[in-house]
Amino acid sequence: MDCVDGAGQTLSLDADLGYSTTDPYAVTTTFHTGGGDVIWTFARDLLIRGLTSPSGDGDVHVWPCLDASGQAVVIVELNSPDGELLVQIPTKDVYRFVNRTLSAVPLGSEGDYLDLDALINQLMAA
Repeated sequence: MDCVDGAGQTLSLDADLGYSTTDPYAVTTTFHTGGGDVIWTFARDLLIRGLTSPSGDGDVHVWPCLDASGQAVVIVELNSPDGELLVQIPTKDVYRFVNRTLSAVPLGSEGDYLDLDALINQLMAA
């Protein structure tokens, strides 16, 4: 992933996209920093929709774009009280990632992978 600054310059970041069937509706972006990992979790559907059109409300926005060299990228904008981060990921890499998640858990079948009793127990214990 590349961080995009206000002037459109990029800086490579050590980061990964992640997915687990234990949280089938979500994807994670993990940024590996000197101070430890920073993890953002957001809806898988948001990433899927953002491949082809601007998507997102709130703290995460995703949209298709072209980078400075004309290559297709997906922009992910993350907002928090501590600031904003804009990253770009090659579209082909996002498509590969999304396809792997869809192979693991097809759209519409996410509920089949949730243990609702365990989730309720976690919520009640909190």
